[in-house]
Amino acid sequence: MRRRQFITLIGGAAAAWPLAARAQQRALPVIGLLVSDSAASFASSIVSFRLGLRDQGYVEGGNLAIEYRYADLAFDRLPSMAADLVRRRVDVIFATGSVRPAVAAKAATSTIPIVFLNGSDPIKLGLVASLGHPGANVTGMTLFGSELSTKRLELLHEMLPKAALIAFLVNPGDPNAESDIANVQEAARLLGVQILLINVNREGDLEAAFERAAEQHADALLTGTDPLFILERLGRLIGLAAQHHMPAILSGAQPVGTYRGQLMSYGYSDDMFRQAGVYAGRILKGERPSDLPVLQPTRFELIINLATAKALGITVPLSLLTRADELIE
Repeated sequence: MRRRQFITLIGGAAAAWPLAARAQQRALPVIGLLVSDSAASFASSIVSFRLGLRDQGYVEGGNLAIEYRYADLAFDRLPSMAADLVRRRVDVIFATGSVRPAVAAKAATSTIPIVFLNGSDPIKLGLVASLGHPGANVTGMTLFGSELSTKRLELLHEMLPKAALIAFLVNPGDPNAESDIANVQEAARLLGVQILLINVNREGDLEAAFERAAEQHADALLTGTDPLFILERLGRLIGLAAQHHMPAILSGAQPVGTYRGQLMSYGYSDDMFRQAGVYAGRILKGERPSDLPVLQPTRFELIINLATAKALGITVPLSLLTRADELIE
């Protein structure tokens, strides 16, 4: 073989190799996971997400790769994390933990499909055009956390009809804060109770928030739907409620029963993270986000902890006992 031919062959092979490598990489779809909380907080939820992907024939480490990005409640990191996933040209972004990852993902790309799961109103926040016809590149699951906060206030009032002042813990930086406050205050007006609004900007403010609620003689306590009040923080919140002898409904927009030491729990029972995995898998197969309607929970569960009620000296009304899906002795 002549030297010129040899060099040409080597040069052609070198030029072709990156193309082949990229083709091979694109043959293995990649999902970018963008979460506002920590990896530990979402460990079980991500297992459910993977199950949904498996239902569609996708297995991480087999015919699918997942790029993980956890903000650990440092919400200002989300835009750069979303931009990084876009630069890596992932095939789908799954944004969850709060509405913030979905907002950051949508700001970063108008072409890569986005599946969200959070407790916000996606229409009001501009994520989708409508629930039935999302439009553009975004769809997912909404839990309407603000509506859950209102329902939890009603249940708390039914449990404690003589309660006149209810402390409501809210993170003012939460995109849902304004609607949460408005909905809860309107429900309180109709119920004839007063709301003591307490801002909680970070996890370190939780103890001071309970102390203020106790100092103001709040009869009970309710939390908003921000990540500060769910997942890993629930255990601490339940401990503070017990310490201050404060009846409380603490769950944010998440599955019921995650921490059962609280007085009551009311929330969705569907495996929404598995559904998110199913949606991601369907999109990988070629379906468009605009054709996949935004899903909502179809069933909610009320769980009452009778042991906690007894410790607080509360007699649970028969109306709640008969409606409860589960009673914890």
